[in-house]
Amino acid sequence: MSGIVQNNILRTSGSIAVAAAGLNWSSTIITGSTVTVEAGNGYWIDTASNTCTITLPSAAAKGDQIVLIDYARTWGTNSIFIDSNGLNYQGDPDTDTVEYTTSGQSINIVYSDATKGWIPLEDDVTALEPVAPPTQKGIFAYGIIDGTGRQSIQNLVSSSGVVASDASSTGTTRAYVAAATYGFDKGIIGFGNSGSASNISNLINNSGVISSDVTGVGTARAGLCATGFGLSGEAIFFGGDGGKTTGNKVSSSGVVASNVTIASNTANAAAVTFGLSGQAIVGFGSGPVTAVTYLVSNTGVVGSAVTGVGEARFALAAAKYGSGLALFGFGDNGPAAVATTNKVSITGVVASNTTGVGTGRQYIAATNYGGDKAIFGFGTGSGGEKGVTNLVSNTGVVAADTAQVGTARNALCACGFSSSA
Repeated sequence: MSGIVQNNILRTSGSIAVAAAGLNWSSTIITGSTVTVEAGNGYWIDTASNTCTITLPSAAAKGDQIVLIDYARTWGTNSIFIDSNGLNYQGDPDTDTVEYTTSGQSINIVYSDATKGWIPLEDDVTALEPVAPPTQKGIFAYGIIDGTGRQSIQNLVSSSGVVASDASSTGTTRAYVAAATYGFDKGIIGFGNSGSASNISNLINNSGVISSDVTGVGTARAGLCATGFGLSGEAIFFGGDGGKTTGNKVSSSGVVASNVTIASNTANAAAVTFGLSGQAIVGFGSGPVTAVTYLVSNTGVVGSAVTGVGEARFALAAAKYGSGLALFGFGDNGPAAVATTNKVSITGVVASNTTGVGTGRQYIAATNYGGDKAIFGFGTGSGGEKGVTNLVSNTGVVAADTAQVGTARNALCACGFSSSA
C-alpha cells in the first residue's frame, strides 16, 4: 500500500476515519454550566452567560487528546473549571481546582500516564481580537432657545470636524435630551422635555438620518445623559430629573430596555466611554452640584461613587478622544458658565482642572468624530445661546472657538455615527 494518510484518528473500533485536524469537532456550541467531554474531540465553550465545569473522561489512554476553545472570548468574565474525574491533571489530583480565566484562550490537553495524567500541550491565547472600526461622524440635534422654544434642528459633523448647516429633524422636538452611539456606527436619542417629560426615543442610522418616534420605554424624564459601553455596541441612559437613580440599557440593535436601578444619583450630568475594553464613566451634575463620578463596567454595572476631582458643575458634556481617553468639559459651576475641562485616563482616573479654552457655556453637547477626536458645541452662556464649537485633538487639546454654524441653542444632544469617513 502506498500513499499518505492525513487528518485521521484511530477509532476504538480500529478503523481509520477522516476528522478535521485529527479531531472530531462538536457541532454544538456548549453554553451550559456543565458538560462531560470525550477524548478525540474538540469543543467550543461559550461562557457568555455563566461559568462552565468541564468533566474529563474517568478513564484515559496515553495519547488521548481533547481541545477546548473560548468560543465567545468570555472566559475572562465567566471562567471554566476542569474536573479531571479521578485522574491527575499535570501531576495534581482531581481534588485540586483547575480554572482557566483568560478570554480568547484555547486548551489542548493530552493524557500521559497515571502519574502526570492530563497535560496541556498548549494553552494559548489568541491575541488578535477584531475591533470595530472607529466612529467617524457626529450629529448635534434638537435643543431650545430661551423665549423661542424647542428646536427641530440637526447639524451633522463630518469626519474632519466640519459642522454642517441646519437641517430639519424628524420626531418629536425635545430639549434636555440625551444621545449615545450604539452598534458602533449608529445613534439613539432618548427621553427629554417635549413640553413635559418624555420617554420616547429616535434611532439614527449610519447615514445620520433620524427616525420617527419609537414608543417610550422607562420612566419619562429630562436632564439625563447617555453613553455607549461594552464590546458589543450597547448604550445606556443615566439618571435625569424625575429619575436620578434610573437607568435604561440599549441593546446593540437599538432596543431600549425597561428601568434598572443604578448606583449613581445624577441629573444634568455627563457620561462617556473610555479604555480599550468598553468601560464608561458618568459624573458631575446637579442636586446638589457635584464633581463625583461613577465608573461603569463593560457589562453596564455602575460602581460606587468616586470622590470628585475638579470643579463641581452641571449641564456639561463629555466625549472620547485618542485611544481610550475621554474628556469632561464646560458646564455651570453655580455662579456662572465655564469652559473648564477634565481629562479621563485610559483607566478611568479623572484629572484636575485644565484651564478653560473657548466661550464658557452650559447645557452644551459633545461627540467624538474622525476616529480619535472630539467636538463640543452650542450651549448657553453670557449673552444667551451660542452656536460656536470647539474641536479637541487626539491628544486632548481643546481649540479656540470655531465660528457659529447653525442655529444657536442649548439643551441639545450629540453622538457619533458611521464607521465610514
